[in-house]
Amino acid sequence: MHSIVGLWRWRGNPLCRRTDRREAWVALWAALTMLLGAPLAGWCTAEVTREALVKTAHEQRAERQRVWATAEEIVILPPADTDPESATPEDRRSRVIARWAGPDGNVHKGAVRAGRDVQPGDRFMIWTDKRGKATSRPVSVRTAGAHAMLAGVAAAASAAALVEGARRLAVRGILRRRYAEWAAEWRRIGPDWGRTGTGN
Repeated sequence: MHSIVGLWRWRGNPLCRRTDRREAWVALWAALTMLLGAPLAGWCTAEVTREALVKTAHEQRAERQRVWATAEEIVILPPADTDPESATPEDRRSRVIARWAGPDGNVHKGAVRAGRDVQPGDRFMIWTDKRGKATSRPVSVRTAGAHAMLAGVAAAASAAALVEGARRLAVRGILRRRYAEWAAEWRRIGPDWGRTGTGN
């Protein structure tokens, strides 16, 4: 932004170098791209992601159903990131060995999460797929929207970071060109520096 202001103030100044103008134009391009392009990229990404996730949510809702399961045994599993000997009861995860009837009437049995404290013989609801296999809860439309929003924010931030990286690379090239011009000019006038009546 400082370069843009400098371009406006120095636009008619003979001391304004071409590299100064290039740096200001690069800064202006980067600012406009960030202000317009990054939000557009975020919005497009959010919309595409939301459509895909909502479609997945509807498919899961159609393919999965809740059935009653009967607890047979409680299995305590140690957490993966804690020493089993020092784990507290709150750190331990419990799974229930349960049986349930699938959509086809066949009885299934396996380890599932009850979602609440149950005892052997208790009944609770679980989600199953069309084959009767225990599965997770289907994604809700609200969750799909939240994930899409996060994807859009990430895309906008990535686009802005990409533009800023391109700007920095361009400015680095401009500075290298500027220093090369300074070096060439110094080689031209350096030997005569301070001598009266030379260089004219």
